[in-house]
Amino acid sequence: QVQLQESGPGLVKPSQTLSLTCAVSGASITTNYDYWNWVRQPPGKALEWIGYITYSGSTNYSPSLKSRTSISRDTSKNQFTLQLSSVTPEDTAVYYCARAVGSDELDYWGQGTQVTVSA
Repeated sequence: QVQLQESGPGLVKPSQTLSLTCAVSGASITTNYDYWNWVRQPPGKALEWIGYITYSGSTNYSPSLKSRTSISRDTSKNQFTLQLSSVTPEDTAVYYCARAVGSDELDYWGQGTQVTVSA
């Protein structure tokens, strides 16, 4: 059973960098064709895909967030990390990490973590 668990600060000040980590168990993040994603849901809005890092370490980001987003990984710890810079209150959301196999739909999700951007 694949399990994902997000962790990180729940409160970030405007202009700072949001940093979240997703710890993965039950699967290796280097398994062929697995894509490890970040998704968020602002209050009252739809889910928004942020980006992914692949089994080989390649990354791809949403065009609307690309200039502020970085996704990296630590294979020794089997985890991957989201960094979103220059945050504003509009970045307030529940942030999820999730897995997809290639271009298939996201099949395993973390529980989500609330991040609030406020002074």
